[in-house]
Amino acid sequence: MKDSIRHLIQQALTRLTADGVLPEGLSPAIQVENTKDKTHGDFASNIAMMLAKPAGMKPRDLAEKLIAALPADADISKVEIAGPGFLNFYQNTEALAARLDALLADAKLGVRKNGPAQRVVVDLSAPNLAKEMHVGHLRSTIIGDGVARVLEFLGDEVIRQNHVGDWGTQFGMLLAYMQENPEAAESELADLEGFYRAAKKRFDDSAEFAERARELVVQLQAGDAECLRLWHRFNDISLSHCQALYDRLGVRLSMADVKGESAYNDDLANVVADLKAKGLLSESDGARCVFMEQFKNAEDNPLPLIVQKAGGGYLYATTDLAATRYRANVLKADRALYFVDQRQALHFQMVFTAARLAGFVPASMQLEHMGFGTMNGADGRPFKTRDGGTVKLVDLLDEAEERAYTLVKGKNPELDEAELRQIARAVGIGAVK
Repeated sequence: MKDSIRHLIQQALTRLTADGVLPEGLSPAIQVENTKDKTHGDFASNIAMMLAKPAGMKPRDLAEKLIAALPADADISKVEIAGPGFLNFYQNTEALAARLDALLADAKLGVRKNGPAQRVVVDLSAPNLAKEMHVGHLRSTIIGDGVARVLEFLGDEVIRQNHVGDWGTQFGMLLAYMQENPEAAESELADLEGFYRAAKKRFDDSAEFAERARELVVQLQAGDAECLRLWHRFNDISLSHCQALYDRLGVRLSMADVKGESAYNDDLANVVADLKAKGLLSESDGARCVFMEQFKNAEDNPLPLIVQKAGGGYLYATTDLAATRYRANVLKADRALYFVDQRQALHFQMVFTAARLAGFVPASMQLEHMGFGTMNGADGRPFKTRDGGTVKLVDLLDEAEERAYTLVKGKNPELDEAELRQIARAVGIGAVK
């Protein structure tokens, strides 16, 4: 409505300029605001007071001429002059009601996608399976789910990809701990965070344990059957924790949407080889990197995108490059949206640029980092518990529900327990989302 009223005022100004009432060359910023008192209309503009001096007229006199020059519009029932020369616009409520009726009769509320339907990959949530989901995973999960739902509603084909952290050196430590005491490990896995801390303590305290953990990483990456069995067991338990939270949050993510880092492991050597074949690889202190002219540090030296460490290991960048070409070549995506916090903005800019230079994705494919802020504590840093650990997402949701329960019960003591709990779930989880 504000845009519509600005357009009406602009037409009136053009007409008054043509009639010689206003001087040529005026191009004012037309302001339209909501009125504070609805008895004085729905919207107001101070345009007559702004232009009274250059027009050589009193504001109310110019306001009268503006009203006379305004084109008729079915959405506006009347326009009045208020105070020193405000134009007050009254919205035609019958026209508004008719518009709302028309929208409500349409399954898509009158909203149409701007452009053809697309095949869109939405990369969201992506917890590290070595630990339980924490508060830091909330925004990626909720915002990603919200956008995925909107795109589906508008007719896009959405492919959710939960790029979980299910690979890497920390898994050697976890496997070694599972091997050391399999029966205790099974019961301890109910608390992933405690399991991880116990494994980390053994890793830090015992050189022998640490060495065995490193050996197990090599065996896991080489495809050792027993290591893979334990690794699958650990991942299944970790993912079941995640799925319980997704279900509780009402997020449309399932086990079928999981496409973790491990899924790209077999392609990482190919990624490096293909980058080399394209002449994009350079060596720096034994590491293999991609240097791109547009990415430089404060000293104006090119920044490296490291794709292979000096010892031969691969990094997030390598996996992310493999994921871009899987999404382009296998999933045939027109667009890929990455819901990861803003601290990773440079990483994704570099990965996307390298992927295009290497021909991993076609020029027509959109790659977009949908960055957002972190959940910060009172110190302005990403939120931690008092002992320095991350806040478990399950604990946050439990507390939200309990607070909602207490509040609702205090105000509605006559409600039965089942209804109180149902309301507490809806209010608590909804508030967090």
